[in-house]
Amino acid sequence: MIVGGYRIELEPRLKSPRWLVYVVPVVSLLFAFVVAGIFLLGTGHNPFTTYGKLIDKGYTSYYGITDTLGLATPLICTGLAAAFAFRMNLFNIGEEGQMYLGMIGAAWAGIVLADNLPGVAAVPVVMLSGAAFGALWVLVPAVLRARLGTSEIVSTLLLNYVALNLVNFLIFGSRTLWRDPSPFPDGQLVADSARLDRFGTTNVYPTLLIAAILAVFLWLFMRFSNYGYETSVFADSPNTARYAGMSASRLTVSVLLSSGALAGLAGSMYVVGPAGKVDPGLLQVGLGYAGIVVAALARYNFVAVILTAVLFAGLRVGGAALQISSDPVPIAIATVIQGAVLLFALGGEMFRKNRLRVRRIAGSPVRGAA
Repeated sequence: MIVGGYRIELEPRLKSPRWLVYVVPVVSLLFAFVVAGIFLLGTGHNPFTTYGKLIDKGYTSYYGITDTLGLATPLICTGLAAAFAFRMNLFNIGEEGQMYLGMIGAAWAGIVLADNLPGVAAVPVVMLSGAAFGALWVLVPAVLRARLGTSEIVSTLLLNYVALNLVNFLIFGSRTLWRDPSPFPDGQLVADSARLDRFGTTNVYPTLLIAAILAVFLWLFMRFSNYGYETSVFADSPNTARYAGMSASRLTVSVLLSSGALAGLAGSMYVVGPAGKVDPGLLQVGLGYAGIVVAALARYNFVAVILTAVLFAGLRVGGAALQISSDPVPIAIATVIQGAVLLFALGGEMFRKNRLRVRRIAGSPVRGAA
């Protein structure tokens, strides 16, 4: 780009400084809060006071942090789903729909299978069923991407709307086993053996530990396994991977299916946890899309996804609590912060990989010269 006789361009870094890995996410957060602060000032709210309340309601109070951890549980899984695909430069944007299908699959298993299973096996079967349904939902986009080179961004995104309407149909538009037989349209509860008890009076369930352990396992597996090595090589250089005999189709399909299974697992965690059914109320939560932001801010590091999921869950919990405070704040502020974090995280990642160069074009006049 040329501006006033100067050429401004991005020059790829041969080696990115290690300190940028830690500084970029922090600076992205700071700039996001500055942008949201401008919106707060525009609505007549003191940014510092508002942020203080947000931190208290979302992170430091007892019920605030427990509600945050409860919401972070499925968000960890959708973040892992996005990170798993993005690490191989496959952009699965369908975590939202895959989570809905995971909820449908888990509820089906909890209604049909759970009563016929030993008590200790019911919850694992229900959760695995949700993961399987999430993987099946991304099967067609995965095959199209592997065989025909069709954009998985478009196909997975469009399937989100199909999944959303499918949930509405199962509960509001039909008399299926997912709908409670009562006159009021609602999801049918799964068997008691297919549900987990929460910790005390909080909204935290044992699924939080499952999600955290899964994140650590994926980090170790992708770091030390041959499969992790193959996906890393393919992400860096597809031609090198093909020359080494790696199957591009196999890796593409397996990565997208694994990503879908992780998103489906997020839906099943709602079934074995707080909801216990297919809950249309979750359609407005948007945890699948938020998982993409979580993965981007974590730089696709599976362990870091845990921390960023807690961060974003706290923003949502704190933002919702601010709506009913003595000085109500628009819930959109939390959304503004999340969007700003994504934009600055992506922008910061670009400057981490590239160096900004400004050069004067030879022969151009110097401003101020006689």
